[in-house]
Amino acid sequence: MAGGGNAIRGSRVGAGPMGEAERGEAAPRKAVTYFCANAHRSVITFAVEATPPDSWDCPKCGLPAGLDEENAPPAPKIEPYKTHLAYVKERRSDAEAEDILEEAIALLRSRRKSGEIIF
Repeated sequence: MAGGGNAIRGSRVGAGPMGEAERGEAAPRKAVTYFCANAHRSVITFAVEATPPDSWDCPKCGLPAGLDEENAPPAPKIEPYKTHLAYVKERRSDAEAEDILEEAIALLRSRRKSGEIIF
């Protein structure tokens, strides 16, 4: 196959460098510095009229970062994984569980006596 003599191959119509004359003027901005517990410093840029938040997730480690370098926010406490049974035990006492189990067993036994097919 012979290559064509297309000099603008891979370009789009209207592609090219855009200056501020074409884009418009950039909004005035301010830089805000956040500090995390791992001593990372993150500089985030906001519009001048915007109110920066008190905390920001550190882009390097993901911990919360605050505005005060001396008192960085602590890492969040990670709760261990709970099983379904653990959640059920939080809601039900042992006595309630026994009652529910007896009720379910009685229902199964009544279905077996009547000849119902249980899947």
